[in-house]
Amino acid sequence: MSRVALGLGCDRGTPAATIARAVDEALAQAGARLGDVAAVASISLKADEPGLLALARRHGWQIDFHPPEVLARIAVPNPSETVRRHTGTPSVAEAAALLAAGTDLATDPGALLVEKHKLRGADGRNATVSIARLPPSD
Repeated sequence: MSRVALGLGCDRGTPAATIARAVDEALAQAGARLGDVAAVASISLKADEPGLLALARRHGWQIDFHPPEVLARIAVPNPSETVRRHTGTPSVAEAAALLAAGTDLATDPGALLVEKHKLRGADGRNATVSIARLPPSD
């Protein structure tokens, strides 16, 4: 498997265990492993999200947090008006994954290996994971 980037979104207060399960399921869909994760990104609104930060600490990931107006400029296959109303961008996970991978669908239409994997945890909180393939390094 090549190296991949994760784009992460979640409800406020989503536990790390719910986000971790969503990540594991999305990686399995992509045929990737935790060791393949080379970049992780989310929206700046989540920069203080305890579950997200705990998961990043556990895996030694640095999460890049992007403002909504930056994410909103990224073309994605599954924009959401609901997400736009709540965050100011029609996509968090897909746009963040593409930004983290340093690619876009115009130049690499197959870049998104997992478009939008959603998981509602036992606590009723939602996590969303998208996975983009990093371009091969020369």
